[in-house]
Parts: sequence; C-alpha cells; structure tokens
Amino acid sequence: MRRNVVDDLVKWKNSKSRKPLVLKGVRQVGKTWLMKHFGKEFYQNYVYFNFDEDVEIRSIFETSKDPQRIIQRLSMISGQAIDPGKTLIIFDEIQESSAALNSLKYFNEKANEYHVIAAGSLLGTLLAAPQSYPVGQVNFLEIQPMKFDEFLSATDENLYNFYCSVQKGDAVENIFHSRLSEAYNIYLIVGGMPECVASWAEENDPQALERIQKELLTLYENDFAKHNSKINSGRILMVFRSLVSQLAKQNEKFIYGAVKESGRARDFEAAIEWLVSAGIVNRVFNVSKAEHPLPAFDELNCFKLFMFDTGLLKNMAGIDNLSLVTKSDFQFKGALAENYVLQQLRGVFDIEPRYFATKSGEIDFIVQSGSEIIPIEVKAGEDRNSVSFKNYVKKYSPLHAVRFSRMGYLQNGGITNIPLYFAGKIRELM
Repeated sequence: MRRNVVDDLVKWKNSKSRKPLVLKGVRQVGKTWLMKHFGKEFYQNYVYFNFDEDVEIRSIFETSKDPQRIIQRLSMISGQAIDPGKTLIIFDEIQESSAALNSLKYFNEKANEYHVIAAGSLLGTLLAAPQSYPVGQVNFLEIQPMKFDEFLSATDENLYNFYCSVQKGDAVENIFHSRLSEAYNIYLIVGGMPECVASWAEENDPQALERIQKELLTLYENDFAKHNSKINSGRILMVFRSLVSQLAKQNEKFIYGAVKESGRARDFEAAIEWLVSAGIVNRVFNVSKAEHPLPAFDELNCFKLFMFDTGLLKNMAGIDNLSLVTKSDFQFKGALAENYVLQQLRGVFDIEPRYFATKSGEIDFIVQSGSEIIPIEVKAGEDRNSVSFKNYVKKYSPLHAVRFSRMGYLQNGGITNIPLYFAGKIRELM
C-alpha cells in the first residue's frame, strides 16, 4: 500500500539534523510495515529487532551504553553488517525495554552516523512522562490511519490519479463527482486502518470488514486493562465507550456527567489524557477567540473528543452500511462527517484544529495557516443553511472560509464549498 508518510521518512533520512526517529501511533496502524518497507526501499539493507518477541536482546542494552558495542552485538545476532547510512536499524516494541529507549540518546550523541528508527505499542502514553525518554535527543513522527487519498490509491488507482490531478479552480465533472462521492461513502464504512483497507481492497466483503473492526476495538479495550500506570482502567473504558453518545448530542462538547451520573473532571481527566496520549481519541479544544495564535486562546475545560478512525467510530455506533450509501438522514451522520474531516485535516496544518463556540453559534473547526485563521463548516449533506457560519463570515471577513459538504466544488460569495472527499486537499483548493 502507498503511505503518504513515507515522504516524511525520506526527509528524515536526508536531514542533516537527523536524530533517532520514534514513531508514535495506535496499535495496528501500520508502524511495523512502514519501518520494514522504508528499510527495504531506501536502504541497502535493514536489521529488525522486536523487544517483545526477542526478550534476550534487552540484555545487550542493559549491560552497555556504548553504541559501538551495541551495534557490534546486534550485527552478530542479525548476521548482517550494519553500515552507517546504508543499514536501517529498526527497534520494534521498544517500550518493553527502558534501556533500549534510553540508548537512543547515546546513538544521537555518539553514533549519529547510524540510522535508527523505533516504534512501540502505547508508546505515546510512555512518552507523555518526560523522564521516560531522552528529551531532545530524538525526532518524532505520528503515524495515523490511512487518509482518504491513500484509501483511493489502494482501492481505485484511476480515481486516485484523477483525485491527485485536480487543482484550484478545476471543474469536477459529474461522473467523477459521483464516483468520488461513492468512494467517500465507502471510506466512512471502511475507515483507514491498513488491515481494514487491505481486506476491502482484496475481498470487498462487509462481514469480513466488520469482524476485523470489532477485533481491533476489542484489542484496544484489552489494552486499557494492561496499561502500566496508576490510572483506573475502568474509567478509561468508560470514557472510550461514551464517545458515541458524546458525539450524538446536539452540543458535542464533552460532558463528564454523560460518562457517569454526577461524574466530574477530577474523576475522568486522567483517563482522557491517557486516551489522547495513546492516540486513540483526538481532542479538539474550543477557543475563546478565533485569532492568531490559536493555542493562546484554548479553553482547556471545553473540548470535544473524536475517534481516531472514522470506520471504527461507525462500527462503535452500530450504523447500518445502507444508511451511509443512500441519502437517508440520521442525527449521527453530522458527527461522523466531522470525525472524518478532522481525520483528514490532522497533519495538514502545523497547528491542530480547534472549534469556536459562542452564545450566538458554533463554528465546527477553526484552523491556522501561518497567521491566517480559517473557519470551517462541515455538512453531511447538501444543505447550505448555517446562520452561525454566515454570521461569522460577515462579522470577521476571513480571507478564506470553507464549507465541506456533498455539493460540488464551487465559490459562493466569500465561502468556498469543497466536497467532503477533497477535505485533505484543503490547502490546494482554497
């Protein structure tokens, strides 16, 4: 499968300021495949070490901090020469060895000519504690589920080529609009987990897809019970299972009382932080002002939580597939579209998206591009009516204002309507 993040890996490889690279991301998002694929395609060879499967390897790092000595031992174990710049060294499930994680510091300081990449399960929760990793000595890269364009690449190469060819101002003929809209519907069902996309591309079997999604959800819930922290795993599970009902509300702001009657922030804020650090939920803060710089106006007690993958959210919500491929309407359809848009927007801008809610209305997302603030409205259908969005545009006169909907690509006054399937191309099409 084609993954956009390979471009980022190549930039890391060629960077003069390169440090050991740590990949973050939920389980089964494709980190192991990416590391091996990258090593195979862009290096003469790679050596792979899994600290969960090969327990004895940990002793190499526990008895020595000298990178050269470590390299010598790893070369003997792998049976391959490890050459600087030519061999990619892969450490998988590195969370199982604190000594190996700490060794990245010494690779950076004393042996930076070697290219080292590491990943692990629930690594984000471990890295949330600064004392647990070499601060300032590593680069980070977040691996997310496959975006819509990557899904197209895996399932319909010709349509993907057309998708890539569209530029600002180009007309999208009805036949392509229909086909891309249909692909968007399917993406809502499949989502971006690599195993799900591969299954759909090969079998086109909804039952097989649903089985995989349920297995993934069970895997994540089992991880809650296995995590090694003082946070109550039951509370993590309660927050996770409340996502659907939280998003189904008219006002999607996270309400602690919706998790448990009389629930308060102090009961669940640690569980939320764990889920955010693990990458399982995406948190979007409300801002008190839609101004640059957005993070300065975060209201830390006012936020929404979204699922990291739209296909898994659809499965959790129990939405019937037919309702997504037809024009049938239901309340959760808007929340699903917002979850999808957020999934496509993440990583497009340097600053993570926010939202803007006041007494006079709500703007679904606010993004920052340089010093420009861009309001975004998300419509699950073709309805253009949104008083709060129009009032915002009238009051603030932003340089760009974007509406994502099922309508075609068009300019309507000060608002650019971009089809939902083009959400990931927002910077190109504004």
